[in-house]
Amino acid sequence: MNCRHCNAALEQLVIDLGHQPASNAYLTAEQLDGTEGYAPLRVYVCHQCWLVQIPSFHASHELFTADYAYFSSVSNSWLAHAEAYVGKMVERFGLTSDDWVVEVASNDGYLLQFVAAHGIRCTGVEPTASTAAAARGKGIESIERFFGAELAQELVASRGHASLTAANNVLAHVPDINDFVAGFAVLLAPQGVSTFEFPHLVNLIDGCQFDTIYHEHYSYLSLTAVQAIFAAQGLRVFDVEEVPTHGGSLRVYACRTDAEHETTPAVQAMLDLEMDKGVTNPAWYAGLAAEAERIKLDLLDFLVKARRQGKRVAAYGAAAKGNTLLNYAGVRADLIDFVCDAAPSKQGRFMPGSHVPILAPAALAERKPDYVLILPWNLTAEIVSTQAEVRDWGGRFVVAVPRLKLL
Repeated sequence: MNCRHCNAALEQLVIDLGHQPASNAYLTAEQLDGTEGYAPLRVYVCHQCWLVQIPSFHASHELFTADYAYFSSVSNSWLAHAEAYVGKMVERFGLTSDDWVVEVASNDGYLLQFVAAHGIRCTGVEPTASTAAAARGKGIESIERFFGAELAQELVASRGHASLTAANNVLAHVPDINDFVAGFAVLLAPQGVSTFEFPHLVNLIDGCQFDTIYHEHYSYLSLTAVQAIFAAQGLRVFDVEEVPTHGGSLRVYACRTDAEHETTPAVQAMLDLEMDKGVTNPAWYAGLAAEAERIKLDLLDFLVKARRQGKRVAAYGAAAKGNTLLNYAGVRADLIDFVCDAAPSKQGRFMPGSHVPILAPAALAERKPDYVLILPWNLTAEIVSTQAEVRDWGGRFVVAVPRLKLL
């Protein structure tokens, strides 16, 4: 296997999570009697550009299907994050009704609805029909295409250049990362700005956030790798900041290489931090597999003991990261009775691989489990707050990553 950015041979295996199904391939009851597709989930690091990545076992259209079940607007905290982002961009870059904002991977219009509320023209690019339809229901124009240089050229030819492009949690989702990034250099106005948010590799390694690894995430990103990829495709990183989402993310600001945006000291500071952490040191990656195994064994020990004691365990949040965790640990419906999720698109289906049934949140009060395992640990505070009644019957919340903890 060769690096998807620089084509160097990939020789260092970081972690092997076994064969797993696609993380968002939720099953219907009828599909439980059929076959289910699995592929290796192995992570490698490139010693030339330091891009961390998995092989491309799935084409994008196989993962991001018409009935894609992830809707961004389900999370109130994520909506608040999007609204704050829009306000900050409008103020910092002086956006007005004369500007055009494009979001790539715009999902259900969760972010662009706030752009529209400022009276700014906006367009979403979203390949999944289910979420694009939801965005149109909010009055957001949505183009059902995968983004890259070709689409960017078409947009420029028909509509001109964008003043701002947003790409939240999508840079990791593209198999051809070079073509994807090149599209932003094409689409941007001469002084335009592109922002990208993605979970920071430093937090994945140091916090053992191995459950954020799944087939939709082709790449796991540091500023070190991102800066090199951007430079090769005509973009310059001029600012970076840390944001708390998804267990700790980076928000990277980029512009065309000939733009006048001044590079802030934060860029070099982040590169120095990554160097100190060991992003360019093969030894830094060596401990992730052992830590992941510890988490797996601790979770299995807890679930088996609970079962032996006659306790009932449910889960909350049918998240992709939860599917990675359950399938890596070999957990099935004999150890977790059900998982609740607020997204109607997931309710009535079954988790891929584990086949744990997905129910509406009301099932918690109806069935009163002794423990509720929070799978999207990055939303722990929100879930504990919205499902506070669990404690009324003596139930307790549990998280497994980065270490097993009863709340």
